[in-house]
Amino acid sequence: MFGHFGFSYIGFIFLLLLFIPNIIWAKNIPQGYTAEHENTFLRLLERTGEILTSCCALIFSDFNIREWSPRSWWLAAAFLLMAMYELWWIRYFRSERKQKDFYSSFLGIPLAGATLPVIAFFMLGIYGRVLWMLISASLLGIGHIGIHAQHWMEPEKTE
Repeated sequence: MFGHFGFSYIGFIFLLLLFIPNIIWAKNIPQGYTAEHENTFLRLLERTGEILTSCCALIFSDFNIREWSPRSWWLAAAFLLMAMYELWWIRYFRSERKQKDFYSSFLGIPLAGATLPVIAFFMLGIYGRVLWMLISASLLGIGHIGIHAQHWMEPEKTE
């Protein structure tokens, strides 16, 4: 439940799927976007969750592919969510890149840009049975989804 130390190539792949679109996003920020008024506590949780989730993804070999078992469905679901996350990014980059596009839902999942990767990393934690990833993804989720919800509820962002 605490994990086995060792490099996780699956965690590395997940981080690539997470970081590459975010690097591209830095040059395609939504019109009018600012992080100026974000809740300080949520930002702290988000940053802490980002660091811990990234570290956990890389240092626990429990996330690597093993012989198929019923638990493998958690890994399959995590990959499916990451694939949906990539599709959400493609839709965003092809949009007008307004606030409403950035905080949009995808296949009925609200705030998909924040929600999909957090759930994917949580499911990766279930698959690997790594408590630290479950805690890290939870912190990330509270902060990241919370900040996105805060932005989404601002009236000028949804127009």
